[in-house]
Amino acid sequence: MDNPAATPANDSAPLRRSEGFARIDGHRLYWQRLDPPGSAGRLPILLLHEGLGSVAQWTRRGVDVAARLAEATGHPVLAHDRLGFGRSDPLPAPRGVDYLYQEGREALPRVLDALGIDRAGLVGHSDGGSIALIFAAAHPGRAAWAVTEAAHVIVENVTLAGIADVHAAFHTPESKLRAGLARYHGAKTEFTFANWAELWPTPGFRSFDMRDALRSVRCPVLAIQGAEDEYGTPAQLDAIKAGVSGPCETWLVPECRHAPHFEATDRVLPRIADFAVANGS
Repeated sequence: MDNPAATPANDSAPLRRSEGFARIDGHRLYWQRLDPPGSAGRLPILLLHEGLGSVAQWTRRGVDVAARLAEATGHPVLAHDRLGFGRSDPLPAPRGVDYLYQEGREALPRVLDALGIDRAGLVGHSDGGSIALIFAAAHPGRAAWAVTEAAHVIVENVTLAGIADVHAAFHTPESKLRAGLARYHGAKTEFTFANWAELWPTPGFRSFDMRDALRSVRCPVLAIQGAEDEYGTPAQLDAIKAGVSGPCETWLVPECRHAPHFEATDRVLPRIADFAVANGS
């Protein structure tokens, strides 16, 4: 692991912030960690970002999700940029239609190994939620619990329609969406975007259906979705509830769209923190 030494952002801050790069399969992946006082030995919480996300995008709209969860739970909170995102290295080639499975089954265990983590609680948003469930199914001994926000376990027409709208917005002249994503992904932005927005509508990906894999998820699950999510319907929550083998709570958050942790912060983050503490041993 590169830069393993902690580098506190502020000596007087109650949270100890460290960051660095893990080298996995010849690529550098950026990571960040927050350690509350007295958290040594406690189960880490790992944040898994959305399809166009990054570590930095967990802090927006005046909300620092990692800090809020670390302070509320007393557990270490970590996040990393998947390959091709944020400060991590660019993708060496276009993604395949199985990229979510590859991330959950193969890449994420290697990330945990590189960070010295045997077992963790998972909080995944959108693509990150799907990856959390795939990881929990494939590596049941390493997932203590999983919280999903707006996870997709099937591809719905509303999902594809929402992606088509985003694709159009990205390619408008002087696109604010493109400029906003470039702040996080830099020179990788065009390729990163195309490998998400142009992959999902392909025939190979339209058949994505992980409901059979859910039977292997035995850890406690809290599945959250905004009632007005522009990328999915409550059918996603129903499929998760019906599919997993372990205990599962679902919550359709009123007056909320695709990002519950930002759009309903004061309702959603305390609920996630309570779930994490209850299942954090």
